[in-house]
Amino acid sequence: MKAQHLDIDAILHDPATTIIVCCGAGGVGKTTTAASLGVQAAERGRRVCVLTIDPARRLAQSLGLKELDNTPRIVESVGNGDGALFAMMLDMKRTFDEIVEQHDDPARAEQILQNPLYQSLSSSFAGTQEYMAMEKLGQLHREAIENGEWDLVIVDTPPSRSALDFLDAPARLGSFLDGRFVRILLAPAKAGGKAYMKVFGGAFTLVTSSLNKVLGAQLLNDLQTLVAGLDSVFGGFRERAERTYALLQDPGTAFVVVAAPEPDALREASFFVERLQQDAMPLAGLVLNRVHTTEAPDVSAARAEGAAEELDERGKHELTASLLRLHGSTMRVRDRERHLLAGFTGAHPDVAVVSAPALPGDVHDVEGLQKMAAALTGATEPLA
Repeated sequence: MKAQHLDIDAILHDPATTIIVCCGAGGVGKTTTAASLGVQAAERGRRVCVLTIDPARRLAQSLGLKELDNTPRIVESVGNGDGALFAMMLDMKRTFDEIVEQHDDPARAEQILQNPLYQSLSSSFAGTQEYMAMEKLGQLHREAIENGEWDLVIVDTPPSRSALDFLDAPARLGSFLDGRFVRILLAPAKAGGKAYMKVFGGAFTLVTSSLNKVLGAQLLNDLQTLVAGLDSVFGGFRERAERTYALLQDPGTAFVVVAAPEPDALREASFFVERLQQDAMPLAGLVLNRVHTTEAPDVSAARAEGAAEELDERGKHELTASLLRLHGSTMRVRDRERHLLAGFTGAHPDVAVVSAPALPGDVHDVEGLQKMAAALTGATEPLA
């Protein structure tokens, strides 16, 4: 079954497209794809911000920047007319600090920032990266609308199945805030302290006594102080996260799954496709990266190898024979890739596909990104 064509150029040109999310397994060129889409959009006159959640430094390197941090940095060598490209890397702790600073009074904000448990939570708590990714994406989109800073945000997600964990951030946060443990810690403050203790003092003392034995008095006190301080902050964050989740389901968002023509990578791609469809996210299609191509597709592997053997027997044209064998090897790889793509397309017939050819080396500069973008936007059908 022939795959439908994914028209990347149309997605980048459509002013209604305001968010593109690139996701996929590690090592398939996902960051390079996100960067190349950003370069192409900027050179077509759009103002683009590429946000990477992947802590690796590949995006900065490929854009010729010394470093990336939580502040968008302009890529001076890219842009045409009104177009411009900015890039940034998510700093989850700094984003968490900004939430505290922006959504609470200064005294309480400082108390939270200095809390030992907060300092640990904001750096390493399970799920913090996903929560902060949702927050930063929402922030960038709000700035795009309110200030006209950008008209397109491209998100480069982490290289694993956890790349889509940020879709679960609102539900996870709600479950955490509504959990019994958090309610116990917040109960005294919400019930007015003394009044609460008068009515429920015995039960609360029993619970805190048990927690004291497990956590220690100081740790429990730090935890209660932190949870009470973050209550209002998290409440606002939950609302924003839910709005961002709805934004991701909006037709103005396009999810692009990136894969290489390898069995494991395409299995991961199937997982992403099914998860996005399950959550009713707007899936644009699949970018099949590093596909082998040839200028002589009508010359089969068997024919090329047969001709090479014939030349070997004659003892002539050694260079030609070597080139024929190389072509035969390429055609066998190409045939295998076509077979793998056919398997994916058979399982997901409604998913559009576009391919990018395998390049001689890694893409590590803007020129390489431009070449990849030209291949993606100029292709009329999957190259495999």
